[in-house]
Amino acid sequence: MDAKVNIQTYMQQLGEQARAASRQLAGTKSGTKNKALLAIADAIESQQSSLIEENAKDLDAGKANGLDAALLDRLALNPERIAAMAEGIRQIVALADPVGEITDLSYRESGIQVGKMRVPLGVIGIIYESRPNVTADAAALCLKSGNAAILRGGSEAAHSNQAIAKCIQSGLKQAGLPVECVQVIETTDREAVGKLITMPKYVDVIVPRGGKGLIERVSSEATVPVIKHLHGVCHVYIDQQADVEKAIAIAFNSKTQRYGTCNTMETLLVNKEIADSVLPKLAKLYSDEGVELRGCEKTQAIISNAIAATSEDWDEEYLAPILSIRIVDDVADAIEHCHLHSSGHTESIVTEDLTIARRFLAEVDSSSVMVNASTRFADGFEYGLGAEIGISTDKIHVRGPVGIEGLTSQKYIVLGDGHIRT
Repeated sequence: MDAKVNIQTYMQQLGEQARAASRQLAGTKSGTKNKALLAIADAIESQQSSLIEENAKDLDAGKANGLDAALLDRLALNPERIAAMAEGIRQIVALADPVGEITDLSYRESGIQVGKMRVPLGVIGIIYESRPNVTADAAALCLKSGNAAILRGGSEAAHSNQAIAKCIQSGLKQAGLPVECVQVIETTDREAVGKLITMPKYVDVIVPRGGKGLIERVSSEATVPVIKHLHGVCHVYIDQQADVEKAIAIAFNSKTQRYGTCNTMETLLVNKEIADSVLPKLAKLYSDEGVELRGCEKTQAIISNAIAATSEDWDEEYLAPILSIRIVDDVADAIEHCHLHSSGHTESIVTEDLTIARRFLAEVDSSSVMVNASTRFADGFEYGLGAEIGISTDKIHVRGPVGIEGLTSQKYIVLGDGHIRT
């Protein structure tokens, strides 16, 4: 039997097992799910030495394969990160369980009651790269929301992911749940991804977490619905009615608090009436941090060390200490720039004018739109979701940070007492 047939058989088996487990999970009480999660957290802590040992194998292989320092850092596990992994699971335990919640229940003229019940999506396939902690995070979020999960981590973290998978299986067993509730794909063959994203009979949704190449591949090849964002080209617009101190603090934090995240500002838009007041001060702060500035002609006239921005810069997710700056005429010009160049992730306006702020909120079409706040707040934890499986820039079925509720759907329920339609 050739390798491709083996992969197909293996993935179908995982799918069948996940589908069966999802049906059992749909009726599982919160207490049982929480018991499993707490046991998983305990297992992760108790297996710290084993996790670090297995992670060392991945780190050694990564160094041998030429992974850069940033990727090796994302890959590494240490006692602090393992403790944080366990604590993250315990925080999910503390979150309210949305499954079974009934809303909008009302009587109709016929006498029936009609409402909506929140239910799990079913089976969630998650494809991710580098960070092994995603294995624990994704498993916990899916389990709490009543979904079975099939997880496919990157080959660079294969040993780490399988070690974490053993902790997850241990916790599921202790709670009396089938270990198939969470399955971590064992093979590193890329064909497994191709099969996972084309199994609508067994998988209800795919969540890709990783680089643009991975997400583009999944989006183009999947026959299963995908919750995704390709990249984060985020903007801050400083309006002419902005408080200068607020504007400087927000624009500086949005870019420099962390460079390699999808909610980091990549383009700064500044109203022409305030540019002379704001840009020189910001340029000094950015230069002190080593941020390379690329600007339009008007920006270059104010910031002497800004290099000329190209047309490609306005669409670039740098994930690096590089920032594009454009001076705009007014809020309409800023909104139009966002329409043309935003990735639909996060945009923020700095203004003291409520009318202008409300227009920006209404007309900018992104998953998060902010007033007088750093784009770095576009995060599930900061939004009070407890944790997130990712950030969606799609419009169906969920948008923005995807927490536990985002991993559920709703169905209509009807309550009657022998009612018939006449």
